Amino acid sequence: MFYKNADGNKLRESQATTLPANSGLNIGTANYIVTVGLGTPKTDQTLAFDTGSDLTWAQCKPCAVQCYNQVDPIFDASKSTSYTNISCPTPSCSQLTSATGSPQQCSNSKCLYRVRYGDGSNTTGYFSKERLTITSDVVDNFIFGCGQDNEGLFQGIAGLLGLGRGEVSLVQQAAQKYSQFFSYCLPSTTSSTGYLTLGKGSEISSSLKFTPMLAISQRKSFYGLNLIGISVGGQRLSIPTSVFSTAGTIIDSGTVITRLPPTAYNALRTKFRDMMRNYPMISSSVPIFDTCYDLSKSQSVSIPSISFFFGGDVSVDLGKVGILYVLRQTEACLAFAGNRDPRIFTIFGNEQQKGLEVVYDVVGERIGFRPGGCS
Repeated sequence: MFYKNADGNKLRESQATTLPANSGLNIGTANYIVTVGLGTPKTDQTLAFDTGSDLTWAQCKPCAVQCYNQVDPIFDASKSTSYTNISCPTPSCSQLTSATGSPQQCSNSKCLYRVRYGDGSNTTGYFSKERLTITSDVVDNFIFGCGQDNEGLFQGIAGLLGLGRGEVSLVQQAAQKYSQFFSYCLPSTTSSTGYLTLGKGSEISSSLKFTPMLAISQRKSFYGLNLIGISVGGQRLSIPTSVFSTAGTIIDSGTVITRLPPTAYNALRTKFRDMMRNYPMISSSVPIFDTCYDLSKSQSVSIPSISFFFGGDVSVDLGKVGILYVLRQTEACLAFAGNRDPRIFTIFGNEQQKGLEVVYDVVGERIGFRPGGCS
């Protein structure tokens, strides 16, 4: 991207690159996907981008234990001239502990990684270095996981692109190139396209509202938010702020449905049900949801608005798609869930981020939101 300096003559290249971002539902995942190049010569890999984890990994031949089905050919490190294993034990290998929460392990003096995710899915393989190509940008000696055993809810994707705050994340590994600054817009439908932009690029839109980015003490890789309140149908729910601050709130592109503390969820659900009392409620076919409706026979549906309030006087109005999750024509559910325990952190998930421009300014320790981000 080139743009003019203030004097209007000199063109300079801004350190930013933009990847198209699509819904992964077309390939079987509820996360959002981008395509990057891995290896030399590069092979395209479709990865889900995840702000809630650090390590980037891809399924790798020979899939020593297990690989799930993916749309791209599985990455073959033996055909890449830029691939190297990280040996073990080494300081590089010990970086793993902070990135994955698992101690370093060696196999034939090669460094092994293992990551378990919140939904129980996990990946194990070789901790390695490779050339990563993002549009025309190249990141050499990029640390990633060459997955030999990948199990759980993964489907279609070649792996994950880690955008967390930890040292092995893409944001930190490419900090010199992109200044720890990135943004995205998650498209609202499977047929529309959003973007993931690494780096600042052009000027920041004045309509972006920034809230402080907080650190979550127990998990260094998470991006924390100061959630202070929620409104339904324009009415602020009477939830004490301590309900949100007990465990804290994170924003995560890799979690689908927003998780709220039990007290907050109950208040949201009660108000929402009250305002939707004219529509027939049905029992849910999916365990995470408990407030579902059959709207197929309703001529017009008036869905109550929902807004989230963050520190720094920032309010984010959720789009209609972030309020009701449509499972099928006869089943639309309130797109939130309650945590079992008030000590589990609140997660602002991707279903509620659809259509927003979300900006992560890590150095400035702030996160920005702007409606109408994909258009």
